[in-house]
Amino acid sequence: MPETDAPEPAMPGSGTSRASGQPLRSPAFRWFFAGWSISMAGSSMAPVALAFGVLELTDSAVWLSAVITAAMVSMVATMILGGGIADRYRRDTVLRLAGLGAAISQAGVAILLLTHQHPALLLPLAVLNGIFQALTKPAMRGIVPQLASGRGIQHANSLLASARNITLMAGPTVAGLLTVSAGGGWAIAADAVSFLLAALCFARVSLPDPPPRAKGGPTMLGELRQGWGYFSSHPWIWSVTLAFAVFNAVHMGVWQILGPVIARDTIGAEGWGLVLSARGVGALLATVVMVKLTLRRPMVPALSSMTVAAVPLILLGTGANAVWLAAAAFAAGAAAECFTVVWSTVWNIHVPERLSSRVGAYDEFGSFASIPVGQLSAPALAAAFGTAAVTITGGALLATAMLLPLLLPSLRRIEVYAGGRHQTRSSPQ
Repeated sequence: MPETDAPEPAMPGSGTSRASGQPLRSPAFRWFFAGWSISMAGSSMAPVALAFGVLELTDSAVWLSAVITAAMVSMVATMILGGGIADRYRRDTVLRLAGLGAAISQAGVAILLLTHQHPALLLPLAVLNGIFQALTKPAMRGIVPQLASGRGIQHANSLLASARNITLMAGPTVAGLLTVSAGGGWAIAADAVSFLLAALCFARVSLPDPPPRAKGGPTMLGELRQGWGYFSSHPWIWSVTLAFAVFNAVHMGVWQILGPVIARDTIGAEGWGLVLSARGVGALLATVVMVKLTLRRPMVPALSSMTVAAVPLILLGTGANAVWLAAAAFAAGAAAECFTVVWSTVWNIHVPERLSSRVGAYDEFGSFASIPVGQLSAPALAAAFGTAAVTITGGALLATAMLLPLLLPSLRRIEVYAGGRHQTRSSPQ
């Protein structure tokens, strides 16, 4: 039916309504948006705080790699189960419980950093953090279509991305300054508080119960098989997943692990915070544009622009100063956020809502499973071949990975809006 700005009728038993044009008209979306924004504010400070907090304790990139990898491994290992849980139970309940758990585990990390305990004690808490992320990410994949519809889906995704990027713009700089003045533990403590406040906001979002499961219906394992069947039969999904498996391994290994190590000896924690904030500024401006900009076939420009993400890695390897790194990070942030909004919108439109979290979990699993490999291998490769060679080669590999999915005609043909009408959920092959 033609697109309108009138809110759709409330879903039975949900206490919510889905706005087709302006998602902020929905009270449920406003509470979800508030919880998302608060959580992102704390989480944006955590990478800088944790990185320099661990380096302060150990002066070792190996320990930093171990702590970050512990969280990533546990997240990847439980991601598919998290997708099954999010499709089987109410997503708002999953978000509340995961938020409370993350608040407790991050509070433990903050205490250990503030009291200068041995970094080995951070590992079990990092594992818990990864598990709570594995519960949160698939639930987030499926919740937007329950709160918005029509053109409101891209509007909602752009608003959420804007909130995340506002925090990415300010959070790393604040974390860098706070780390220098008081220690990384205080920024992690703020993250713990943000998870708690976010859980309280999510408590105000009331989504409908999933349809009752028929007696003798599929088990959790059977439902996960259904998700895998959909994922594996759609090349436009798994080709992007494989591309981001390469992207994430390179980017997280080089940027997240080697980046702070290089920055410590060159531009310092303050400079690194500035670079990360510049990336947030670029991403924020991109999401503002994406609120209004709609491309009929968006995947070609979205993936092509992602090659810009290679530039900061190459500059990092050539010893560029903070100004050049910040400029490149700004452009990379804009490109990455354009892709994120496009991919989220394509996903919400073309993947059935009842399968969204399960299929999304396979996408997340495939995209993230390679990250521990990158994180663990980056220090070893840098020691063997030098940081410059690793970062420059990584940039070239990253750019190539982003272009390969475009060889698929089915990916290039994916449409979001056609002929002025909202494209209904479909299954492009």
